[in-house]
Amino acid sequence: MHKTALSLVLILGLTGCTSSPEATSYTISQGDVNSISLSSDTTFSVSRVVVLANGVAEIMNSLNARSILVGRDISSTEDSLQNIPLVVSGHQIISEKVIALKPDLVIIDASSGPKSALDQIRATGVKVVVVPESWTLNDIAIKVRAVGVAIGAKVQAELLVEQILQKIKTTKLLDSPRIAFLYLRGTSSVYLIGGPGSGADSLIQAIGAIDVGTLTFERPFNSLTAEALAVANPDVILVMSKGLESVGGVSGLLKLPGVGQTNAGKSSRIIDVDDSLLLSFGPRTPSLVSALAVAVTKAMA
Repeated sequence: MHKTALSLVLILGLTGCTSSPEATSYTISQGDVNSISLSSDTTFSVSRVVVLANGVAEIMNSLNARSILVGRDISSTEDSLQNIPLVVSGHQIISEKVIALKPDLVIIDASSGPKSALDQIRATGVKVVVVPESWTLNDIAIKVRAVGVAIGAKVQAELLVEQILQKIKTTKLLDSPRIAFLYLRGTSSVYLIGGPGSGADSLIQAIGAIDVGTLTFERPFNSLTAEALAVANPDVILVMSKGLESVGGVSGLLKLPGVGQTNAGKSSRIIDVDDSLLLSFGPRTPSLVSALAVAVTKAMA
């Protein structure tokens, strides 16, 4: 569910998307954040890498390893990666496309699949390495180091980790607003509210806000009901941009059971974040934390 649900120089271009005076959201897009990257040239232990793990193509890009990246999944969508071929259909790996690229390394994580496709890739003798998933700010360093080991760039990975950790700054927002993360896929009738371990809880806590889902639930993702929202009663609702689009924008979101009755719904305090950015937990995350703090401050003003 995690994956499917799945520099601090901030470009202050948060866009207020207004469909009516009562229906305003604050959008954080890829253009509103910056990535921390290394510029020094280096050599790697592999030459052709296909990445099928959430956010790893972005990490490789920041390690200045884009030259060895020959295939990717859909989770990394930075402009500089657009020319790297996709080897998936949705989130499903297409083994024939991977094998056709003749990689000497394929990087996956626990959410990569289907298993049959991975078995076909392994059967050709291609090395497949599993790297850990990341769902908190603390997990970023672990994943970056794992990628560094996989491609033979341990020194570069440590340099990148050092820069990321230096630039992750937590914030204390006034009055500690209550935020609910909603995972929405209206076309599939999927309506969930995040709890502890959703990934969004780590970001919400980093800006000094309260993730109301962690106070109410025990699981990372939980059914969204009017009763649950009444108990949570968030001041701000956080969603992914495509999720918001799938329910008909802000006006559609406010029509979901219970949403319009929350403090967030009554004041239309909605923040939507680019899908590939919100839970990527990588080199763009420090900038995202700052952007989220700015967006929440604007929404609460």
